[in-house]
Amino acid sequence: MNQSVQNVLTTRARLGEGPVWNADIQQLFWVDIFNHRVHQFDPVTGQDRYFDVGDLVSAIALAGRDRLLIALRDRLAFLNIQTGEVTTLHQIDFPYPNTRLNDGKCDAQGRFWVGSISEEQGQAELYRYDLEGSLQVMETGLTISNGLGWSPDGATFYLTDSAQRKIYAYDFEAETGTIRDRRVLIDLTHEIAEPDGLAIDQQGNIWSALWNGWAIACFNSDGQEISRVKVPIHRPTCVTFGGSNLTDLYITSASVGLSQQEIKQGFFAGDLFRFSTQAIGLPTQPFLG
Repeated sequence: MNQSVQNVLTTRARLGEGPVWNADIQQLFWVDIFNHRVHQFDPVTGQDRYFDVGDLVSAIALAGRDRLLIALRDRLAFLNIQTGEVTTLHQIDFPYPNTRLNDGKCDAQGRFWVGSISEEQGQAELYRYDLEGSLQVMETGLTISNGLGWSPDGATFYLTDSAQRKIYAYDFEAETGTIRDRRVLIDLTHEIAEPDGLAIDQQGNIWSALWNGWAIACFNSDGQEISRVKVPIHRPTCVTFGGSNLTDLYITSASVGLSQQEIKQGFFAGDLFRFSTQAIGLPTQPFLG
């Protein structure tokens, strides 16, 4: 593994998140939540453009040639990346106040899974947005529903609750889109760092960004840590595999909430990073609704 982490975009995002690789155009989409921006980054030219979507935006999914599915504060919408037009699909009524949507990802059947984040413990949820436009509550009692993904065989679903410093595993039924038998797979309660966004490689290893941990950790499917790659910022937020062979790991990061002294220590907070791995990532699953 080449653990030389490159800063590929100086952007100083407040809360960079949700990177998604588009293999068709070999470009990376990602969001800056608090600046209301969906970014489109071209690694060949180094150019980055963004769309101001007018609201907090926390997650994205590919949804056709010129379209993204985006998770805003309390609704799901389509973003036309040619015109910048935002079209609301589903308004979400949260059961508790001070709640917003957070990380999301599509399963192999094209359904969009997205969680929420709450200011109070246990008041966040996990949702499944189906192809015909219905929204199902899939899990409750969370606090910061975060990095999620599926094992290569599709039999296991992973969900992070950052506030609990745990990554859970569930049995996953692909045809019905149901989850059951939750168990703790990775427990980081002994650390200051919180597991944030994650990505899965073809071997079934779990790559998790460690918020406040200055690192990306890699765990095998049994939950055992294999390696830890240092990054030059306090708060890596999410990872995804990209590049022509899906061997480049892209890393978003945050500057929000850092003191001036902490920013001096991690001067590149909020930038976009990449490093080459010997692992091969799984292809991005698009929304098929």
